[in-house]
Amino acid sequence: MPKLSDAVRSGKLVGNLQAHDCPSRDILKHVTGRWAVLTLIALQGQTIRFTALKRLIGGVSDRMLTQTLQTLEADGFVHREDFKVVPPHVEYSLTPMGENVAQHVRVLADWIEENTGEILAVRGSIAAE
Repeated sequence: MPKLSDAVRSGKLVGNLQAHDCPSRDILKHVTGRWAVLTLIALQGQTIRFTALKRLIGGVSDRMLTQTLQTLEADGFVHREDFKVVPPHVEYSLTPMGENVAQHVRVLADWIEENTGEILAVRGSIAAE
């Protein structure tokens, strides 16, 4: 009997996040991690170099940003263009699929920003009990 992940990869079945062995869970983890969300949002609609991207995100280490970009690139969300020059020049942008997923995570991020005050108030009231 074929594995669930093989069926999903072949296109015979869509992802099912509730299924333990579905590869869609890994994709969800890749897209919804803190640095992934911030990276996708930062890259929306622009091509940018690593250092500028790191500055734009704020607080991310070189190592974490590199890992995040590599993961998003492997999933087909980020395009990396390496210009063979000295000094090295690499630019990052979103693929069409990356732009699509960035729109979705942006909705979540916008909701969080708009509701931060209310969430912190609830936290404070629970901590006071």
